[in-house]
Amino acid sequence: MSRSGRAIVLALVSALFFTMTYVLNRASVGNGGAWQWTVILRYVFTLPFLGLALPFAGGLGGLPSELRQHPRAWLMWSTVGFVLFGMPLTWAASSGPSWLIAGSFGATVLAGPLLAPFIYHDERRRVAWHALAVGVVILAGILALQWGHAGGHLDARAWWAVAAVVFSAFAYPLGNRMVLLHLERTGTSMGALQRAFGMTLSSWPAWLVVTVVTWWTIGPPTLRVALLAAGVALSSGVVATALFFKATHMVGRRPVALAAVEAMQAAELLFATVLGVCFLGESFPHGIAAWGAVAIVLGIAAFSWITAREEVPLVEGDRGA
Repeated sequence: MSRSGRAIVLALVSALFFTMTYVLNRASVGNGGAWQWTVILRYVFTLPFLGLALPFAGGLGGLPSELRQHPRAWLMWSTVGFVLFGMPLTWAASSGPSWLIAGSFGATVLAGPLLAPFIYHDERRRVAWHALAVGVVILAGILALQWGHAGGHLDARAWWAVAAVVFSAFAYPLGNRMVLLHLERTGTSMGALQRAFGMTLSSWPAWLVVTVVTWWTIGPPTLRVALLAAGVALSSGVVATALFFKATHMVGRRPVALAAVEAMQAAELLFATVLGVCFLGESFPHGIAAWGAVAIVLGIAAFSWITAREEVPLVEGDRGA
């Protein structure tokens, strides 16, 4: 199996663990839990979990020195990739079944190709039109999914929820790519777990502000919300994030392969559907929503096929950006 193929497999496994975000968020927020505490506590628990895993992945390595030398880049892009990603995604959890939110997050397949011209100054800034075309197919499936679930009518709250999830779908890959690009420019070698730990730690100043505001306006979290958030932290914040970061690191300079790895997150729709139906009693997508799910699956298969045929050569980097 090619390097890109292995990266795609890792991305699919990460998608399975990421799916727990939608399922557990839905279980928490859907039963009256405060969405603010759901997302805050996810990252509160994530840091010590990652800290326990670090000794098995080479420890902190050069992360402390990197954070001291470049705090601004880490604070900025960690806030984008984690805070601006997590808050709208969790808020949207109350808008419908977990598979609906997971399907909407499939908009992330368009994020890579659309963001590339703005963040790269080398060959990677070229828009991968064939990847973008497949992304449009997946996006059409997402819209069909939403339309079918709403019975052909989306109210204002539903549209806001869709907008929130799409915003998250762009924030997550943007933060991740910009940290990768920063490490590339500085010539810093760092493993996936160290990068996840560094970004989680660097997002804490923003989370502390959100925590103070939430405690002041809502009060302390309930035990149930805390336990569900711990589950999200372990499955999504540690296992899924580490696997996804590893996958993106493997293909970081191959634009089509990187877009394909990011597109594998669309598989969360399938996982969320099965888990939501089995454990939360959610409805199964049918009619036009089911056809939307089929389009998303076909889009994933097309991305895998494109990547298998086209191993884009490594470029020299983006140090001059």
